[in-house]
Amino acid sequence: MLRARRRAAQKDERLNYLRHRLFQPTDIYKAFCTAGLISIAVATSCQAHVLAEVAELADAGTASAAKPDKGRADTVKKAEPAKAQTVEVRAAKETYDARREDTATKIVVTQEEIAKYGDTELTDVLKRQPGITVSSGGGISMRGLGYGYTQILLNGEKAPPGFSLETLSPDMVERIEIIRAATAEFSTQAIAGTVNIVLKKAVKIAQRELKLGIAKGHGYTAPNASLQVSDKEDGFSYSVNGYVSHSKFGVAGQEQLTGTDAQGQTTLSRHTTRDSAGTFDGIGFSPRLNFTLANGDTLASQTFINADRQYRSQAGRYELLPGDTAPYASDNIQNQSENTWLRSDLNWVHKLKDDAKLDLKAGVNASRRDTDFRQQGYALGGVNTLDSDIVSYAKETGFTLTGKFSTPYFTDHALSVGWDGGSNRRDEARIQRQQDLPGFPGSNRDEVFKATLSRLALYAQDEWNVTPRWSVYLGARWEGLDTRSEGNLFNAIHNRSSVFSPLFQTLWKLPDSKSDQVRFALTRTYKAPSIGSLVPRRYTSVNNSAVNPDSQGNPNLRPELATGIDAAYEHYWGEGAMFSASVYARQISDLIRNRVAQVDGTWLSTPINDGRARTRGIEMDSKFPLRSMLDGAPAIDVRANLTRNWSTVEDVPGPNNRLAQQTPFSATVGLDYHTAGNKLTTGGSYSFKSGGPIRISENQQVYTVPRRELDFYGLYKFTPKTQLRLTLANILRQDYFNESDYFDQNGRLNETTVWPSSMHVRLNLEIKL
Repeated sequence: MLRARRRAAQKDERLNYLRHRLFQPTDIYKAFCTAGLISIAVATSCQAHVLAEVAELADAGTASAAKPDKGRADTVKKAEPAKAQTVEVRAAKETYDARREDTATKIVVTQEEIAKYGDTELTDVLKRQPGITVSSGGGISMRGLGYGYTQILLNGEKAPPGFSLETLSPDMVERIEIIRAATAEFSTQAIAGTVNIVLKKAVKIAQRELKLGIAKGHGYTAPNASLQVSDKEDGFSYSVNGYVSHSKFGVAGQEQLTGTDAQGQTTLSRHTTRDSAGTFDGIGFSPRLNFTLANGDTLASQTFINADRQYRSQAGRYELLPGDTAPYASDNIQNQSENTWLRSDLNWVHKLKDDAKLDLKAGVNASRRDTDFRQQGYALGGVNTLDSDIVSYAKETGFTLTGKFSTPYFTDHALSVGWDGGSNRRDEARIQRQQDLPGFPGSNRDEVFKATLSRLALYAQDEWNVTPRWSVYLGARWEGLDTRSEGNLFNAIHNRSSVFSPLFQTLWKLPDSKSDQVRFALTRTYKAPSIGSLVPRRYTSVNNSAVNPDSQGNPNLRPELATGIDAAYEHYWGEGAMFSASVYARQISDLIRNRVAQVDGTWLSTPINDGRARTRGIEMDSKFPLRSMLDGAPAIDVRANLTRNWSTVEDVPGPNNRLAQQTPFSATVGLDYHTAGNKLTTGGSYSFKSGGPIRISENQQVYTVPRRELDFYGLYKFTPKTQLRLTLANILRQDYFNESDYFDQNGRLNETTVWPSSMHVRLNLEIKL
């Protein structure tokens, strides 16, 4: 007994040491943050110098530029009549800077930037973008806010239920749009902002490109391959993108569960070693057909098909002290799932008189998931005390119908009106079979339910160029949601809600300046409850406790509503050089949070609407070629961004009563270097995401450790058609650490988990056939 307590005390010391060690900033973090702050300071201080150079060039007649007309097909730079010059012709879509010129704020990540690090998952691309953080489970958040506050769109439409970014290969993406303030055209379920993922569609030239890659790390191997084929003829073009991937992993983690009574005396100390291993196989296929009709109309068909199979096994070994009431001393968990997902859209664009057009799109989607979850538990001496097998099946089908009519009804106006509707139905069955073992009665339980989510939105928006230096965006969107569900274990439920969202944005280019502009936005957005949080189906936890409770939906949930303001200052100088500083604030009502309580002797977590919250923050980002500030500098591109967020939940006592999962501070600094002729390109990126304690309810607190990630890449071009890309990801190899607490007048229960991570080396061979 004394030996077991001594081992538990040593493990507590190691966990505390790890927690405090990870919380301290390292020297490399200081160096990178210092470099980022210096680059931002230098960028802002060079404004007068750059303006003077531009004025001097203008006086000499060697620099003249006009804002491209978004409605024209191309822009031509005219040569001076006094002397011969090279005439440069560029497509307006290629030279147009949406971030700088659009009234509604938008950051566009191009395909070149997406491919730079040779990432095999889209989440790895997103984590380097301004204001975006990625959780250990792959969740995407903007403004540091957690799951559900950031809207994820696919080709401008809400991603269907069950869709995961991890199943989408970066090679299938044309660009990523990061939209900080909501617009009427897209759904306003975007309290934090919107990430719109646009799949490849434009076909510029005939292309055949093959990519072969492999990633390797400690206990991790992942080969992958992708192929892109495209071609075009008069009035017709097509592109086909596909990928296959396989990965396998093995890792060992640690869990510690500690309980104390009201006097602070230890009543429970349970340490668990958990070995986890598994495989993942995925395949994706995305064909697109484009037709240009005789009258100038266009017809496009795009389909995305994905299938994957996952297998994971875990073996847990418990170190129990006398008096511990754990139902078993070891367990073995096996989880296998197969998923398929399909989406197909048909888009018709009809041109009308006076540059007006009608844009209609119809789409269907379907998905299926089959899961087999088996858990076995053993008491001391190897006696089998639990043998549970849960087989579940889920099928989703749906359709979407959208339309938009746009017209420049007055000079300097761009009016659009439209609708966005659709419906999704989910059918699910869950069959649980638990053997009747001596002393442990079996439990057979069958659950069947179906749910339907229907939505309809109507919107109108107008972008008005009031003057050449001032533009205004006005929009309004009404969106209604209707949810119906029924099952064999609960009565039929009908939930209906609607939100009206007025929207205003403006862009003002400062007088007597070609480089400086300010933005302001006033928006109303919302966060709708998910189907899973509305259906009162119960998900059980084998080791039920206050920190690992059962969960159940709440059919009475209402949407969270938010009124927000955004303001930004932007400075542009040289080609590809900019600096932005922005602030934001949101007032949220009907906040949804989870309440944990004991019901009939079992701990249960239920979502509820509970009060209001406020969140605010500061964001800064900059990118520029080093040569734009220092003559003769090497060909290095610098990029840096940082975000500081604050929030307060009114009905939760402080301190640290922030919104759950909010990241207080995040920053990224990156450098890219290329040789003459771009034969060799190298670069690196360092990201930091702070953590700390969060009080999520009167009786609950969680703690997350700050994370630091360092990545490097190198790209060498053997020939114009053959290149090799090497990437080192997660060089710092920081472990994943989480902690959760439940406390009341009877004492405290604390759970900590630690999972190691490893550096991944990726090698990609890219061949144009």
